[in-house]
Amino acid sequence: MPASPANFRERYGPWALVTGAARGLGAEYARQLAGRGLNLLLVDVLEDELEQRARHLAAASGVEIRPLGLDLARPDMLAILRQTADTLDIGLLVNNAGLSAIGPFLDLPAEQHALVLEINARAPMLLAHHFGGRMRARGRGGLVFVSSGSAVVGTSYVSAYSASKAFVRNLGEALWAELTPQGVDVLAVLVGATDTPGWRAGTPNPEAPVWPPVMRAEDTVRETLAALGRGPVCTPGAHNRLAFWFTSRLLPRSAAVRMMHREMHKRYGNAAPPSNTKPD
Repeated sequence: MPASPANFRERYGPWALVTGAARGLGAEYARQLAGRGLNLLLVDVLEDELEQRARHLAAASGVEIRPLGLDLARPDMLAILRQTADTLDIGLLVNNAGLSAIGPFLDLPAEQHALVLEINARAPMLLAHHFGGRMRARGRGGLVFVSSGSAVVGTSYVSAYSASKAFVRNLGEALWAELTPQGVDVLAVLVGATDTPGWRAGTPNPEAPVWPPVMRAEDTVRETLAALGRGPVCTPGAHNRLAFWFTSRLLPRSAAVRMMHREMHKRYGNAAPPSNTKPD
């Protein structure tokens, strides 16, 4: 059974830090964590949207919320974040912020791929190192890494994104083994297609039926929070679990890569996506 709000707050409170919190999955993490009684430090580069989100959520939930507009790709990002975060007792870190560069690898500027790695891999690693150390010192806490089904197998047309999500999946698994005995729960989340503004921006026909079915952000986050403390990896959605098992366990690796390439080519091979770079 999922932990009660009181137990959840005792283990992972009193503050949670959520990156990429202005919209999509990040906003839903913020909403559900506020519902569990955690105060929130919300980080996003979309400062105006973040401020509005924080005001509405604070009024609706009654918890304390501090928005911080910050580009996680900045070299000094951690130093800036610590000016606010180190004054708070943060017991839960949700590494949600993400970016994808959509298109054939060689047809996109190298700078776009580098930015994807900065946001999706470097920032979560640095944040986990800093806040994980503080959690280990107090003997409790939680780290959540939002990965993707694209981490299961190399995925054409989002190659750097796929690689970055494999990085955070493996990082989460490794830290689960290291930190669980020291009281810190770690979870990597393999998210399938989820109806968020970022997903819609990068999908030529968002209303077209697909399999696995597109999930609601509310369901994805609810299953993730219920899985925290139960193991190193979770995959929200029964259809996603079946699809990822088929891709990673049943098919030979080369067949899985080719199958994923065919599916991505259908989506992006014959027309430019709505945006070459999109947030998760």
